Amino acid sequence: MIRLLRPRFPAVAPALLLFVLLWLLFSVCAAAADTPSTPTRPNVLVIFADDQRADTIAALGNPHIQTPHLDRLVRRGVSFNRAYMQGGMNGATCVPSRAMLLSGRPLFHIDEKLTRDETWPAAFGRAGYTTFISGKWHNTPASVPLSFQRARQLFTGGMTNPLKAPLANLENGKMGPAKVAPQHACAVFADEIIAFLGEPHSRPFFAYLAFDGPHDPHIVPDDYPVRYDPEKIPLPANFLPQHPFNNGEMAIRDEQLLPWPRTSADVRAMLADYYRYVSYLDHLIGRVLGALDASPQGKNTFIVFAADSGVARGSHGLIGKQNLYEHSVRVPLIVAGPGLPADQRTDALCYLYDVLPTLGALSGIAGPATSEGRDLTPTLRQPATPARPALTFAYQKVQRALRDDRYKLIRYPQIDRTQLFDLEADPAELTDLSARPEHAARVAAMTSALAAELQRLEDPVPFTVATPAPAAWSPPAPKKAAAPKS
Repeated sequence: MIRLLRPRFPAVAPALLLFVLLWLLFSVCAAAADTPSTPTRPNVLVIFADDQRADTIAALGNPHIQTPHLDRLVRRGVSFNRAYMQGGMNGATCVPSRAMLLSGRPLFHIDEKLTRDETWPAAFGRAGYTTFISGKWHNTPASVPLSFQRARQLFTGGMTNPLKAPLANLENGKMGPAKVAPQHACAVFADEIIAFLGEPHSRPFFAYLAFDGPHDPHIVPDDYPVRYDPEKIPLPANFLPQHPFNNGEMAIRDEQLLPWPRTSADVRAMLADYYRYVSYLDHLIGRVLGALDASPQGKNTFIVFAADSGVARGSHGLIGKQNLYEHSVRVPLIVAGPGLPADQRTDALCYLYDVLPTLGALSGIAGPATSEGRDLTPTLRQPATPARPALTFAYQKVQRALRDDRYKLIRYPQIDRTQLFDLEADPAELTDLSARPEHAARVAAMTSALAAELQRLEDPVPFTVATPAPAAWSPPAPKKAAAPKS
């Protein structure tokens, strides 16, 4: 019997061994498929504030504000001293600013509703990334699913009381019904991003945290402990009781937040509330960064902090952002991540719409065909490397501007007025040089360069008008209180 079995054993053993090996290989592959691994391609986390001036971060030169977590991010990455939003064609400049950021297109070429062209988040999703958003979306609810696969707790309006904000989720390809936030909206947004970061990720992600603060109203939870004494906050170096001429947008809603003339007490009180809101956002950003650092993705994620615009808050006698001064168009921009230098600052000129093309290049993502932003990777690798030679700005039909490495020229076509500032010697834009004979050639050259660039960008607004309006302006009369009913 034994002799009968022996000849068959060598034939059976290889088949059995092969079966066992195949079963083991299948088991290993199945286990690997069920166990998320850290993606090799880098992740992206973009944190975007609303109306946060570039000079509201302690580590970047403001000793009067507390921003310990943004300070830590500054030490981790590269900070841009001269990053800008390009302007807007309506008073709600955050709409075009966010459209420019997400599309990589300049002001004159964007679709503000983001329904026409592919966006950079959509391109990341097309390349295999998980795309996620929580926060403010001011570019029509219908375009949310065109850019993001997942959206949690979105505020799809312009401004609101953040303690009563209506928030909605993306459900079955469209935005669901809105419900009032259970706590401060910015805290809800941060919680959603933290929950997302804590999930297992088998694919790289693009996460977008879009705060709606520190936009007014400047409301933070009562129990938030950081407070500022208005008497200890210095006025802006360019504080004025009233703007010296009609800039074309003197009485918009933002400018009516304080009466004319602006008083030092009113501006200090507003700055105290504004700074407290910035510090509250910094606290939330600290929670988000802590969650990222504690996750497996922490060391393989590019982090960006920026804001959609600055805001005046008493500078030049203005309160809002509907102007082209530095305090309103210059924005904070910090980029940190794998392979980038730490604790560096750069003077390279750039627009916000250069940010996502840069993240695309760092991540190996082919962007939208319509994107026009520049790749800032050379500057990130070597912060002394310049980027753009000059920048152009516009607001409605009433203001146009050009800044180069040193000077800024602002043109007000409707009143035929021009300003020239030496930003190296006069960063607060206090001294208008446009009428000085020694700058006549510079004014002419910059005016010509501005006109040429506006023509290239297909600006539909005439650079000059046949009959300029008067430059003088007086505040509207205070509204009379309603007579008491008898």
